[in-house]
Amino acid sequence: MVAIRAVNGKHLTFFKSGRMTTILKRLIALGFCLGSYSCYYDQALEEAVIPDIPEDQVILFSTDIEPLFSRSGKQCTICHNGAVQNPDLREGKAYNSLVPEYVTAGDASGSPFYQHLPGNNHAIDVGFTLSVEEIALIKSWIDRGAKNN
Repeated sequence: MVAIRAVNGKHLTFFKSGRMTTILKRLIALGFCLGSYSCYYDQALEEAVIPDIPEDQVILFSTDIEPLFSRSGKQCTICHNGAVQNPDLREGKAYNSLVPEYVTAGDASGSPFYQHLPGNNHAIDVGFTLSVEEIALIKSWIDRGAKNN
């Protein structure tokens, strides 16, 4: 035990034993871990709320869904081109490649295609995500029967 005389004349005592040093090291490590991980609390990923598409809004595969796969900056067709990765999402090939193997008409949540969209659990980081509106559009198209229209 080490005693140090304080300015006001009283003694301050510090323990200098191996056991106290070990406990102190563990407390410091615990504090560091808690401090390091606490910054993630404000960044907690909340499930995005997928908005409902109004029933009276017509969704066409040819003009609303298929163009989502080949837009500038969000080009699914770079990998999904019939040679690198399935399904083939190129224009004119996408529907037959998706339905019925990857899309279960009437059941978006049960469709592998919907379950793995960029922004909705895609297997790899492709450098972009679909917006919640785009995901909602695809979800509604599938839930409404995944028609080739």
